[in-house]
Amino acid sequence: MTDEVRGRVKWVENMQFIGKMDTDQCAIILGDGGISPMKLLLLSVAGCTAYDVVMILQKMREPIEGLEVEISGERREEHPRIYRKVHLHYKIYGDVSEEKAKRAIELSQDKYCSASAHVKLSGAEVTYSFEIVRG
Repeated sequence: MTDEVRGRVKWVENMQFIGKMDTDQCAIILGDGGISPMKLLLLSVAGCTAYDVVMILQKMREPIEGLEVEISGERREEHPRIYRKVHLHYKIYGDVSEEKAKRAIELSQDKYCSASAHVKLSGAEVTYSFEIVRG
């Protein structure tokens, strides 16, 4: 088994592209009429950590009923215009322990979320906050 992941991006017209991974059924529009690659990178970080936090809280047997992760980023002025700051705000729905929610987020950010690790390795400051929304 290999760790290699493959996909492709195809130019459609003007500045519109279609991206698809070889093993996935869905495709994404990049550029005109779609999402910019840098915004997609932010959504990837939010999606990666959301997956982790739900899984960890479920393993902790916490009564999580929903989760939203809001993400914002500030990019450098000079090229390459990589993110210099990223902030995540977790809205955790259910009667979840604040301590366990914090622990789940820490585990995701410090150990499991590969997308967040990539952004941090580029030098970005990644911060987070969270709130528990009960019934």
